[in-house]
Amino acid sequence: SDPQGRKRQEAIWELFTSECVYFLDQLMVLKEVFSATLMNLQQNNCLTDVDSWSLFANLNELCLVSFSFLNKLLHVIKNLLSITQGDGPTLLELLSKASESICHCLEKYCLNYSAALLYLHNLMPREDFGPYVKWCERSKQCRRLQLRDLLVAPLQRLTRYPLLLRNIAKRCQVLEESRELQVIADKVDKSICEQHQPTDLLWHFCLQPGQENVQQPLKHLLKAVTLDNLISHRSLLHEGKLVLTENTKLIDVYLFLFDEFLLITKIKRSKKVCAHLQNLELNQLLKEGCTFTVLDQPISLDRLQLRNIDQLNASTSGLPHSFIIMHHNRYQQCIGAFILQAASESAKREWMTKLEGAAAALLKLDSQQPRVKSSSLWLESSQI
Repeated sequence: SDPQGRKRQEAIWELFTSECVYFLDQLMVLKEVFSATLMNLQQNNCLTDVDSWSLFANLNELCLVSFSFLNKLLHVIKNLLSITQGDGPTLLELLSKASESICHCLEKYCLNYSAALLYLHNLMPREDFGPYVKWCERSKQCRRLQLRDLLVAPLQRLTRYPLLLRNIAKRCQVLEESRELQVIADKVDKSICEQHQPTDLLWHFCLQPGQENVQQPLKHLLKAVTLDNLISHRSLLHEGKLVLTENTKLIDVYLFLFDEFLLITKIKRSKKVCAHLQNLELNQLLKEGCTFTVLDQPISLDRLQLRNIDQLNASTSGLPHSFIIMHHNRYQQCIGAFILQAASESAKREWMTKLEGAAAALLKLDSQQPRVKSSSLWLESSQI
């Protein structure tokens, strides 16, 4: 009798049933088939050197949080359908509280995900580990899914929550409830954006010229730049694969443009990655076992200058779709130059536009509210 109310109930039911599938067919399969089997093998002195956390992170916590959410959501649904009557949170109260715990729990998992893929890739060639994975994957519970497919499931589930919440919000007849659901969905979206950081970066502690003779026992006294204080609290604006020209060599690199600096990283291919590397996006590169090694110090956007290579010079030098990034120190001396080649002219223009826009935004922000250089959140590249 109430079509709009029925659509709202169906949207809530979709959230519940999809959570059931995620919990039963993905999380519990990881836990009961892969994690439990590994634990059993280790109790029998097999694969004792394999670190369960490095593979599965906080899987047990994910299972508990999802199971608790399912029970509470089912209770809310029964109350909405007048199947049961009793005390308990409203739909809005449940989703507001549950979204915080789910995002917090998934954040831990996401931070470990890229490292888990690399760890898995390094373990697979072993004669004792490969058969364990293949034996688990033959289980009927896996439904032909491989371990990699199951490991990525929590990330995929996190990105689906905002869609499900907005689907419920669109079908709410009460305006206030619709707005509150939109706010919750926006918070989950924000959490996803904050977690979208390149976590598979390798930082080599490189000394500047004249410092190479520091004895090894004393190097720990020098404060090394870590990825934690480098990329935390910063927004990733753009990323992508380019080719770096270094002398006569062409090197595959992956660039990460943050709101304050640019990172140029070298792609280290695994043996499984084919020659079609240029067609792979970041997630696929990670899935194939690639890692990203930072080539040089971060290039602060207020120390960066762009130089376009026009078509005439590009044809002459054999560098189509190329541009130059120059890194200057505080005295306006060039301390680094990188010739980068894009896959197409449009891709090159996009990169140059993004870099120029990010640099302009940073300069504007600095003019309004200068960054405090003593803050732990600020690292001046020319002083690293």
